[in-house]
Amino acid sequence: MGVMLNGVYLTEDPDANTAQDGAYLRSRANIRNWITRDGSAGPTGVGGFTPDRGRYHLFVAWNCPWAHRSLLARLFNGLAYDISLSIAKPRRTDQGWVYDAHGAYSDPLFGINAQHQIYSRHPDAYTGRVTIPVLWDTHQGLAVSNESADILRMFGQVYDSGIDTCPPDLIAQIDDWNALIYKDLNNGVYRAGFARTQAA
Repeated sequence: MGVMLNGVYLTEDPDANTAQDGAYLRSRANIRNWITRDGSAGPTGVGGFTPDRGRYHLFVAWNCPWAHRSLLARLFNGLAYDISLSIAKPRRTDQGWVYDAHGAYSDPLFGINAQHQIYSRHPDAYTGRVTIPVLWDTHQGLAVSNESADILRMFGQVYDSGIDTCPPDLIAQIDDWNALIYKDLNNGVYRAGFARTQAA
């Protein structure tokens, strides 16, 4: 999988996410701004992002479990007509997540052909893995977040959909379940699939 270093895409990761014993180590999402009702700073990032209808665009792929939860939150919170989509092709190449020029797997926002071109548009020179989902702010021309859990929470907390997918009184329980499910299920398939030793 490729990586961006100071805004430049490299097809080979010079520092693969592998521990000494061959175990797969997931890198953390590092674009974590937050949409709030009044544009104030949220729990993980800077402010300036308000829940304006039509302002945001979501980059996803059908076969990515992390993108799935942002897609489900978009649907359940009634945002299908308010937050537009770009859907990457199901198979990655040496360019990472890619798009066709036209059709179902094309990018209607910029017409890009690879996800790393979105990361290179972010005003700060991005360093990290080129992942999806990415929530893009079309007003400011930058990524709001590439953390699916934050995207899911923002959709549930700041839009008036009538459905609260993250009720405040259940956040502690949600966090406990997420920690359990993440380690052994969501990330478990990656830990097994990308391990470089049988013991790992």
